[in-house]
Amino acid sequence: MAKIFCVANQKGGVGKTTTAVNLAASLSGLDQRVLLIDLDPQGNATMGSGIDKSACENTVYEVLVDDVKIRDARVSPEAVKYDVLPANRELAGAEVELVDMENRERILRTVIVEIVDDYDFVLIDCPPALSLLTLNALCAAHGVVIPMQCEYFALEGLSDLVNTIKQVHANLNRELTVIGLLRVMFDPRITLQQQVSDQLKEHFGTKLFDVVIPRNVRLAEAPSYGLPGVVFDKSSRGAQAYIQFGTEMIERVSALSMT
Repeated sequence: MAKIFCVANQKGGVGKTTTAVNLAASLSGLDQRVLLIDLDPQGNATMGSGIDKSACENTVYEVLVDDVKIRDARVSPEAVKYDVLPANRELAGAEVELVDMENRERILRTVIVEIVDDYDFVLIDCPPALSLLTLNALCAAHGVVIPMQCEYFALEGLSDLVNTIKQVHANLNRELTVIGLLRVMFDPRITLQQQVSDQLKEHFGTKLFDVVIPRNVRLAEAPSYGLPGVVFDKSSRGAQAYIQFGTEMIERVSALSMT
């Protein structure tokens, strides 16, 4: 049965989608069966996996609103080894349509059930907001991966997200937990980033992933080619860090399963 994780941070521009697609690529490269669900109307995870989002006949929107099965909407791109449930701008309309639906917070959880035996990991790329779509992801997931930059504004937003996760755990999804925080776009030459990193270690301890993703030009270039950085340039520092992150993710999930 698949472990379901959402990659979430309500702050935009923190490398959330970069983390989602590169973690999917890293895990699939480690012989894991992976489905990446793009739950962001911008569809960046879809495009970053080599899919033309405008050409998709069915997307996550149809799965959530029109009762289309995930198996009928998922795509297996040639460029990567994982499957994708794509998204495009239509998904923005789902926010409004979900409001009047019964059990609106648990619709994604309900539809995921059909494919949990098809995969080892299901990763959900959330929109950069604490919206009804993000709430659906939190209700469907076993855990949350939080990518964040080592900046003080990021720390402020982190407390809001952690509080939301606690509320969802208490009221909607008792399985939900923070799997870990991932430091991304890290530049060790900047003293402030080192200071924030030290604060994160102090406050979150073992919840902080050991791997640190460096700021890397090749990771930034990869989406313009419709590829994860891990596929675009596997030898780059950023790609190597994400491959290590995939290994650490498998180890952490295995350890949690044994407890």
